[in-house]
Amino acid sequence: MPSDLSPVIAAATRWLLTAFPAAAGAMNYALAEAQARQAATIAAALRYPTTLDVELLNLLGPGGSGRLDALTGADQHHSGETEHSWRTWVDETVVSWAANLLADPDLATTAETALSATEHGASTVGDVRRLTMPSPRDHDAAPLLRHPDLLAPVGSVHRTTLLELLGSDTAGA
Repeated sequence: MPSDLSPVIAAATRWLLTAFPAAAGAMNYALAEAQARQAATIAAALRYPTTLDVELLNLLGPGGSGRLDALTGADQHHSGETEHSWRTWVDETVVSWAANLLADPDLATTAETALSATEHGASTVGDVRRLTMPSPRDHDAAPLLRHPDLLAPVGSVHRTTLLELLGSDTAGA
């Protein structure tokens, strides 16, 4: 994955883990983070499929987490505080698409396949089995992050666009 998408991927991952925390324990957090990062990486590559798209993102910025924070009730932070400055790199479309991928492994598999049509290519995201074929351990580590009903409000924000992009209007969850 081009490093130019790294800030958006990191911010989306952090936002997902803040909104849908992992089960207690360092190992659970690491597994949940791996799943969220895989979903955010695929979503970012699909959202910004060309070098020009990435350059425009870096020039204009992604928009921030304001709408998502309000949607999930996390809008009590003060946007001017330095500790919350990472939220400015949250792209709500990337987070919404990542939520859909976390909720539906079949859709994640379709999205992984669609990466070959981007300039990034399918090989740039690495192994995404925790996303496409989650084990019971993956679900136990991230019960909130993998729960379709809990992810639905965030995923529904841009679900239609993702389904249109992937050519799939009947995907579950």
